Amino acid sequence: MRSNTLTGQALRQMYKAGAERLTQHVKKVDALNVFPVPDGDTGTNMNLTFTSGVTELEKSQEKTVEKISAIFSRGLLMGARGNSGVILSQLFRGFAKGLSGVSEADSYRLAEAFQQGVEMAYKAVMKPVEGTILTVAREAAAAARKAARSCSVEDVIETLVEAARQALANTPNQLPVLKEVGVVDSGGQGLVYIYEGFLSAVKADVTFDKPEMEAESVVAGGASLFGEAHEEMHHVIDQTNIQYGYCTEFMVHLKPDTPFLQQEFQERIGSYGDSLLVVADDDLVKVHIHAEEPGDVLSFAHRYGALDRIKIENMRLQHEEVLRRQETKQIAQAQKPDDDLERVSASSEPKKASKLYAIISVASGKGIAKIFRSLGVQIIIEGGQTMNPSTEQFMHAIEEADAERVIILPNNKNIVMAAQQAADLAGVQVAVIPSTSIPQGMSSLLAFSADEQLETNRERMSEALGYVKTGLVTYAVRDTTLNEMVIKEGDFIGIFDSNIVVSGRDPYETALRLITEMVGEEDELITLIYGTDVKGEDMKELEKRLASLYDAYEVEVHDGGQSLYPFIIAVE
Repeated sequence: MRSNTLTGQALRQMYKAGAERLTQHVKKVDALNVFPVPDGDTGTNMNLTFTSGVTELEKSQEKTVEKISAIFSRGLLMGARGNSGVILSQLFRGFAKGLSGVSEADSYRLAEAFQQGVEMAYKAVMKPVEGTILTVAREAAAAARKAARSCSVEDVIETLVEAARQALANTPNQLPVLKEVGVVDSGGQGLVYIYEGFLSAVKADVTFDKPEMEAESVVAGGASLFGEAHEEMHHVIDQTNIQYGYCTEFMVHLKPDTPFLQQEFQERIGSYGDSLLVVADDDLVKVHIHAEEPGDVLSFAHRYGALDRIKIENMRLQHEEVLRRQETKQIAQAQKPDDDLERVSASSEPKKASKLYAIISVASGKGIAKIFRSLGVQIIIEGGQTMNPSTEQFMHAIEEADAERVIILPNNKNIVMAAQQAADLAGVQVAVIPSTSIPQGMSSLLAFSADEQLETNRERMSEALGYVKTGLVTYAVRDTTLNEMVIKEGDFIGIFDSNIVVSGRDPYETALRLITEMVGEEDELITLIYGTDVKGEDMKELEKRLASLYDAYEVEVHDGGQSLYPFIIAVE
């Protein structure tokens, strides 16, 4: 039976069916990665993201299209993982905005909501690329809008699905690398599965082919997050240089009848101090500011709505306390034996001290995490290619950092967007350094200075990303031909600058050939980080060969403990 309106209950079923359809095909979407490496995780990231929206929705009894779409959108936003997950969250954030103000949606309003989702997703991507999930979403929404002029809700979604399939089939003609490998875009394929699920929820007689590869249900949830306490990076400053002495944070629940223009609000409240950060959602505003008269700030903000979660800290007193602790620690170090020192320090310091700076890094492998800590990182989020942390995990890490300024090193191109999304939502100043590899993250840390402002560190650390070249050795999970190179399943492949440049049957020989491709006359240092699959005796032999072949270079070797990649190579 065809309907001219979409009810809240029907929308709930669409979201659930979309999640179920995607879950059935997670492995298939993952396998569409253009590189034949064991880390294609687009399907996993999209599934974890979409499932987080369904999980959030199940906590609510709301019945209107407006409320249901808003709750689902918030769940996606906090659970977004990887670039594909972030884009998906933005698609359905715009979709929710398109359904605001209605309890049920007609076919025209539904189609317009899909279009608003496309517009928001394109805004979220700095340099949109055609032949991706964005193209599939855009062309599907355009077709749905045409169908909405004279069709039912079911017909609109059926048109949406058919147009999405056609757009997906055309992605190899838009991205040459897809055509070369012989696959369609993985993110676009994931979106098609979601839309197919939508169709099955509103049209009872629709059937799909049984998936070739059934995937176990993947539920969004607590990937491990661990951190290690380090000494404060607090440097002595003159109290008289603290112009605005109170770190002020609060939330405003906006009045429904009071207009809120974010730019105007920022300009006016910014006159009360500095270090301003304002993050606004539909009905909530989060503010962080350093002010000399926090009462005036709160009085101004109260005009817009009820205040909540107010926190005011006297930074001058905090500074004095830091100096006292440092002095106490110095005295203890001079007077107590080493064994007693740890007990004195532990008892004299509070469990959670405020810091000026904290650095968060994503890493996989105990050895790599240890290296990052030695370079000044306080919090490690365990993750990488097959474990992309969610926006929510980054939010928890930022909160745990308890610092005025936070720097995040994603160390993977598929994690940068989730990190940036968390930075936009955070209540403190956060800079995301767009590091796309472990060597880049390590290189950027050498440019950090706790004496500098956050923006200066952002610029210097981002610039340092270009000082290092990254190479990766992993293995092929399928036969493929790429860049005129024939690769067999099980072969080891060497990746340099995102391109497969060498392949072979032996990981050690592949690593040596890769280094040859990477090293130039201007380089001085070669760093080799080996993983869990590397054998001790073979590694010793490789070290000897490196020392002989590159005797004019400084060569460093570290046990990274990472999986999937026998070798991570840095040349600088």
